[in-house]
Amino acid sequence: MLEWDEGYGLGKDTETISHLVHYYHYLKPWLHDGTNGQSIPQGLSTAGDCRCRQAIPVGVCGRLDINSNYGLRRSFLPQGERRYIPLQQPTAQRVMIDTVSAGRTTLFVIGSHTNVALFLMTNPHLKTNIEHIYSMGGGVRSKNPTGCCPPDAANPSCKPRQCGDRGNLFTAYTSNPYAEFNMFADPFAAYQVRHSGIPVTLVPLDVTNSIPVSKEFFDAFEQQQETFEAQYCFRSLELTRDTWFGDQFYTSYFMWDSFLSGVAISIMQHGDSYLGENEFAEMEYLNITAVTSNEPYGVNDGSNPFLYGRAIPKFHLQKAGVHSGYVQTGPQDPFCFVKGGGKGKCQVLNLHRQSGRFNLTTQFPYYREILYKPNFANQTRGRPVIFDMDMSAGDFLALIYLLKAPLEKIDLKGILVSGNGWAIAATIDVVYDILHMMGRDDIPVGLGHVNALGTPTLGCKYVKAVPHGSGGLLDSDTLFGLARSLPRSPRRHTAEKSAVQFGAPRHGDRRALRQASALEVWQSISESLRPRHGKITVLTSGPLTNLASILDVDKSGIEVIKNVYVVGGQVIDRKDKAGNVFSVPANKFAEFNMFLDPLAAKMAMESNLTITLVPLNAQLKVISFKRILQTLQLAEKTPESTFAHQLLSLLYQLQRKQPKLYHHMEIFLGELLGAVFLVDHSKLNPVMQRKLIRVLTGNLSQDGQIIVDKCGKSVNILDSFDSEAYYSVFAELLGDRRQSAVIGSFDEQKKMWSKPQ
Repeated sequence: MLEWDEGYGLGKDTETISHLVHYYHYLKPWLHDGTNGQSIPQGLSTAGDCRCRQAIPVGVCGRLDINSNYGLRRSFLPQGERRYIPLQQPTAQRVMIDTVSAGRTTLFVIGSHTNVALFLMTNPHLKTNIEHIYSMGGGVRSKNPTGCCPPDAANPSCKPRQCGDRGNLFTAYTSNPYAEFNMFADPFAAYQVRHSGIPVTLVPLDVTNSIPVSKEFFDAFEQQQETFEAQYCFRSLELTRDTWFGDQFYTSYFMWDSFLSGVAISIMQHGDSYLGENEFAEMEYLNITAVTSNEPYGVNDGSNPFLYGRAIPKFHLQKAGVHSGYVQTGPQDPFCFVKGGGKGKCQVLNLHRQSGRFNLTTQFPYYREILYKPNFANQTRGRPVIFDMDMSAGDFLALIYLLKAPLEKIDLKGILVSGNGWAIAATIDVVYDILHMMGRDDIPVGLGHVNALGTPTLGCKYVKAVPHGSGGLLDSDTLFGLARSLPRSPRRHTAEKSAVQFGAPRHGDRRALRQASALEVWQSISESLRPRHGKITVLTSGPLTNLASILDVDKSGIEVIKNVYVVGGQVIDRKDKAGNVFSVPANKFAEFNMFLDPLAAKMAMESNLTITLVPLNAQLKVISFKRILQTLQLAEKTPESTFAHQLLSLLYQLQRKQPKLYHHMEIFLGELLGAVFLVDHSKLNPVMQRKLIRVLTGNLSQDGQIIVDKCGKSVNILDSFDSEAYYSVFAELLGDRRQSAVIGSFDEQKKMWSKPQ
């Protein structure tokens, strides 16, 4: 049984789970979800801190690239019928119980050990059915060969980095030179597996550091791609090389998980009597453990989640035992640094048998990549609009509404997305799919920041408020399981389109098609309008990170922006106006979009921009699932209205079936108001107020709150409107057959690709 982690790719919180469905569509009979992205100490809530996970970069060369497999997933893998469905996806624990209960089982663990540890702790009666555990990770006596200075000392200014370290935490080696990513992701889980009494074969960095992917191996692999899986693996390796930091790929990229598979299979092929010998590595027996905390033990300093605030330690651990010491809180934990410098002190494919049947282009014999671009020649264009979104479910419906708006009203010029809100950055692929469905492959999409302003690259100070699992990132990133029903766009996030001048370590093969940044899209649109003295209207529906970044970099940006419609915020002029950051009880009055980047909110809201605020109290007037579903049901049927009805019906059903997990679905329903107000405000009979406001920052209990201040910035605020008219306006436009979808679904695409055109 294979057990991987979502650690580096944060798999189940993203479309990585669909990536695996793609791959196992022709290789494996099951797929399962794990523990909602949480290590054991973080408990049952899926909204929480990222103590260990923050060591993994969020953007380029981190989760963004891993979740999309550098863009290769969308361009290569076939698409089957199975997909993630909320509340129906089997959990890792369920699949492990079923598998191990059926008989003798061998486990391959090639990521964090959370799932296995939880299984062993809650099902001790099934331990005897597990014959052996093969575990990848850890460093016993390893010496990291990366980050070393040349042996000839040709560069006297060279300072060694990870050179000689036991671990491989390239983002945290100054504080923890001992840990390896798989063990660091959940040290207590690793300890539980090591001390379970089940035989364990560890494949540590000691051995994998000795087998880098050499130039000779790479060239030989390139010449031997006779199966689809070999092609997929080589292209993945090639893209990894092209995006590798520095120029030492062939000496610093090693056979990690794949080497464990080779060793384990070789051992297993020799039968039960064989004592671990295999054709790839020398074996030895050692008594080892996993370090879960640092001395001194038994000091309750607040760092240890097993003890802090608990009368009885979690899992009934000893108050002065080996698990009771200081627990590293992050890559830059001051406790872990040694005065005076020095090392930190914290520890913690070409076989044709079972070969893939097809890839995307051979799955469909008449597959074609088509870009749908409208011809708007000689048509009157309305005001230029840029939509800035964080890719929540409501944002996608708002995007469809903007795409449906008559061209003479608004001219949607571009889309900016942020990766520090309700979806991770790789969800940008769903934006491309929506545009493809609506025949607007001409609209550029810019990828913005993945961190809130003023926060470290490795951290989750604000985004940790968004749940990781059900009702959070897992559902947002898959559009509640419906993303795979959308037609697949040829456009996608991909690392193969990188270029040095845009921050990539080297040129990719297809630089002209690389993923643009939010700033690039902004600059391209604003420069095209300047000669005609055009002005841009910006609609934001997420954190204001992109807008604040534009103002910071492009000082003349204010001159080009006519006005900004901000969906979010809650102006505190009465004590009964509560916010909606339900996962941070200490902050009662902030709204999520402001809370997720309070510094950006303050910078943008208090700038010289003309701001129109669509606040939470206005959104709360139009959060009736019953009412909006009724109006959609009565409207004319188009592919987009059908999709909107399907998505909103699903949100409503989930809320009714599992209110604890999905109690907050109205948040996404309220986000539609901004798009409707921007396009059709005259039909809503709005009542506006002008107030002087100020955004609070600097304290988690107040971050993102908006207060009335006589010395503050003057903004227009939507106070009231005709809510009944709103529902009708929304449904009528989505049911309008003008500017309707050119291809309604992936099923339509499959039919088109299955016969000659």
